[in-house]
Amino acid sequence: MGGLLYNPDNVERIQDGVIKPYNIKMWQIGNETSYGDDFDAQTGAEKTLTFAKAMKKADPSIKIIAWGQNGWARPMVKKAGDYIDYVAFHQGYGPGGEDSPLRGEEWRKDWAKTWKYFMEGYKQPQEELLNMRKDVEGLDIKLAITEGHYFLPGRNRNEVLSTWAAGVSNARIANMYERNGDVLKIATQADFCGTRWLNNAVIIPTPKYAGHAFMMPVAMVMSLFRHHVGEKEISVNVNADSLDITASRTDNTVFLHIANISRTNPLTTNLSIKGMEIDSGAVYTIALDPSYEVYEYKPDITNPKKYTLPASGEWTFPAASVSAVELSVRED
Repeated sequence: MGGLLYNPDNVERIQDGVIKPYNIKMWQIGNETSYGDDFDAQTGAEKTLTFAKAMKKADPSIKIIAWGQNGWARPMVKKAGDYIDYVAFHQGYGPGGEDSPLRGEEWRKDWAKTWKYFMEGYKQPQEELLNMRKDVEGLDIKLAITEGHYFLPGRNRNEVLSTWAAGVSNARIANMYERNGDVLKIATQADFCGTRWLNNAVIIPTPKYAGHAFMMPVAMVMSLFRHHVGEKEISVNVNADSLDITASRTDNTVFLHIANISRTNPLTTNLSIKGMEIDSGAVYTIALDPSYEVYEYKPDITNPKKYTLPASGEWTFPAASVSAVELSVRED
């Protein structure tokens, strides 16, 4: 592996058509190594240090993520802290209790109940994130969620994950992660791609159903937020219970990530920024029926729709919608 990555003359890589080294700059050492009995925390830290020293000797510019879940974070940082940049943990949020409809076919029977459980889906990953925050409190280290997604019982990890309700739920989880961005610097909400598991970000049709690859609802939200986000977090005052909002800023542009967590009610509100005037604004929205199932390439339905924000700043966010807002601002 090292030869493939760093050796400019590696024969196997060149034969595969890749002339230059891959130049990968971020590496994770250890993956769920605290889940079994093969290592204890101290052994894991010692082995991580051995690898990290060798890797940074080969390329001092790389960033290294070390495994830190289940109480490993503090001993890992104390042992290998000079050679690592992040500690990793995984998030596999589940159905939410024995009464949860997020299993099998139960979710199809009562959409009000299904929606309720989805909108509370942020609580389980939030609890684990807060535990990890405590584990690294006072340490000079950042957190990385290098695997995170719903993990539900049912065929293909449950078809409810193809519904737009899952998209709104993941928007709320994404906003929760953003609120912890002071320490959480890397976060994923889906594995990248596959042909059948519905907790993937992208589905690639099998040869029999060859066509366009398409994004699952979680990826639709991740893409929307990623393309409309600022460099610095700013605080938000929200006077509507059904709106989950985070905000960020780059220079004279303010970005809002907004989920209307009401299944049935649109909400009209006024957007304003203390001490600033809004010169113009655009709203990018995905608003679908919560029961809509994404199972094929339908960009005319699933792509965000762009709207111009009126000068008044008043906007109606549809029920069960996820929006990214860009505001051009100036000092008042």
